[in-house]
Amino acid sequence: MLTNTPPINYIPVFIFIVVSLIFGVGTLVLSYFVQTRIDDKEKLSTYECGSEPISDARNPFPARYYIIAMLFVIFDVEVAFLYPWAVVFDQIGLFGLLEMIIFIALFLVAYVYAWKKGGLEWD
Repeated sequence: MLTNTPPINYIPVFIFIVVSLIFGVGTLVLSYFVQTRIDDKEKLSTYECGSEPISDARNPFPARYYIIAMLFVIFDVEVAFLYPWAVVFDQIGLFGLLEMIIFIALFLVAYVYAWKKGGLEWD
């Protein structure tokens, strides 16, 4: 059954949204007026991913760059699963502990595999 909640209950949410918008826009406007502007050739040049722009912009990036980025995302997401598990650890008991041991073992196997294949080297 749906209940009609009065709009007055949402006032704190609207206040939070307004304050966050004022803070975000305010800091951008303030930094625009306060910052020093030193425009030189090096600052205005194109800079991307640590590579000096010495050739055509349509040249492909090395595949290793994408591999390292994907490994970072995958491992980062896997580690994010540890936080909810830690919160409910006392409720899931031994079964949850065994599942997490298996999860971490698979994580370490993938990490060692990527390391041995050279996927973590930036060269």
